[in-house]
Amino acid sequence: MSNNNENQELFEKIVNLAKRRGFVFPSSEIYGGIRSTYDYGPLGTLMLRNVKNAWWKAMVQERLDVVPIDAAILTNPKVWEASGHLATFTDPLVDCLECHERWREDQLPLNGDEKPFCPNCRSTNMTEARPFNLMFKTFVGPVESSSSVAYLRPETAQGMFVNFTNVLNTSRRKPPFGIAQMGRSFRNEITPGNFVFRTREFEQMEMEYFVPPEEADRWHEYWCKERYDWYLRFGINRDLLRLRKHEEEELSHYSSATSDIEFLFPWGWGELEGVANRTDYDLTAHSNHSGTRLEYFDQNSQTKYTPYVIEPAAGATRAMMAFLLAAYDEDEVAGEKRIVLRLHPQIAPYQAAVLPLSKKPELNDLTADVFSRLSRHFMCDFDDTQSIGRRYRRQDEIGTPLCVTVDFQSLEDNRVTLRDRDTTEQVRVPIESLGDIIGDKIAEGR
Repeated sequence: MSNNNENQELFEKIVNLAKRRGFVFPSSEIYGGIRSTYDYGPLGTLMLRNVKNAWWKAMVQERLDVVPIDAAILTNPKVWEASGHLATFTDPLVDCLECHERWREDQLPLNGDEKPFCPNCRSTNMTEARPFNLMFKTFVGPVESSSSVAYLRPETAQGMFVNFTNVLNTSRRKPPFGIAQMGRSFRNEITPGNFVFRTREFEQMEMEYFVPPEEADRWHEYWCKERYDWYLRFGINRDLLRLRKHEEEELSHYSSATSDIEFLFPWGWGELEGVANRTDYDLTAHSNHSGTRLEYFDQNSQTKYTPYVIEPAAGATRAMMAFLLAAYDEDEVAGEKRIVLRLHPQIAPYQAAVLPLSKKPELNDLTADVFSRLSRHFMCDFDDTQSIGRRYRRQDEIGTPLCVTVDFQSLEDNRVTLRDRDTTEQVRVPIESLGDIIGDKIAEGR
C-alpha cells in the first residue's frame, strides 16, 4: 500500500467485489439502507463463520485452559453501572455550526493551525465537546419506564466476569484459565464508517484469562505474541501488521497495560485486536456492587485472592475485512488480467469447487458422487455455467483454493483434474484419494 491513490483504489475494489460477489451488502438497501449497517451475503456468511471457527479452534478447542460460554445480550442494568459503562463509556461529541454535521472531536482532522475542522465543509466553527454515551437503550416488558430500562451490550466481556464463579465451580478450573465467547455487540457510534471497520452492530471474539496477580505481566506478553502470530498464520503479511503499546494517557480506566494488534488499512493503521491487562478492576467492581465475592481460593496457600485478567478482544468483522484486503491480488494468466483472493484455505468461503466440464448427462452421476464425497468434509461450490476458463476465474476471484474438474476421461480412469488457485497448476488425481489430498492441502494452508 504505497500511496493514497493506490490505497483508495484498493479500498474501492474490495467494497465493489464484496457486493458484486456476495460477501457484504448494505443493509435494507431497497429502502435506502441505514448508515453503516451491513448484511453478509452467501460468501460473506461463509467467510465470517470460517474466521470465527479459526479463532475458536485456536482459543478454545486446542487449549486445555480455556472454556466457552454464551452470555445473554440483555443483562441486568446494574452490570453496566458496576462496570463503569453508564458513567464512562462515552465519546466527545461536537456539532459543526456551519453544516450541522456531528463528529467525534478526537477523530477530527487538524488544519495548518492545529485546529480541528469539519470533514464535510472544512469549517473550524464547532460547539464545545460534550460526552455522548455509546450504549443503546431499550426497555424490558410492556411499560416504558425508568424501572424497565435495559441496554444492548456494548461488549461481551461483562458476561464472562459476572459468570466467573459459575464457571469456576462447574468447570473445576483454576488460574491461570480463560473464559471465551463470540457474539454480537452494539455501540451507538457517532461517526461509523470505512465499510465494516466501524459499525454500530458487530461481532466480537473475546477471551478473559484469569491469572494470579504476580503473573499478569508475563501472561500479557504471552497473549500479545499468541494473538499476533494468529494473524500471520492465516495469511496476513508481516508488513501489514504491527503490535503497538498504548501510551499511559491512552490507557482505559481499567487497564494497567494494553497493546493493539493493528493492520495497515488503506486509510492507515487501525486496530484489529486489543490485548489488555485489566487488573482485578472488573471482578472487584462486580464484587462491590453485587455483594458476591468473585475470588479464587488457593488450596495450596490456603488464601483467597481476586485474579487479574488478561483480555484479548478481537472484532470478527474487522478481521474478515483485513483478510480480504491482505489477500487481494491481480496478475496475468494466459495473457489475461486475473483478480484473485489469495485467502488461506481455512478462511476462504469455499475450500473446493466442483466443475463438470460439460452439462451432458453422461457426467451427472459421477459429478454428483464427487460433490457428495467432498461436501461431507469441506464447504464446496458447484458451477456448470460458461467455459471452464471463466469458471476458474470466478473461483479465483472469490478465493476458492482448489477446483475439481470432472471430464469425460474421468468416466474411464476414475480421475479428476485438481487445479491450484495460486499457481494455476493442474494435476490428475484419483477420485478415491481426492478427499485426503484436499484435506492435506487445506491443513497445510496451501
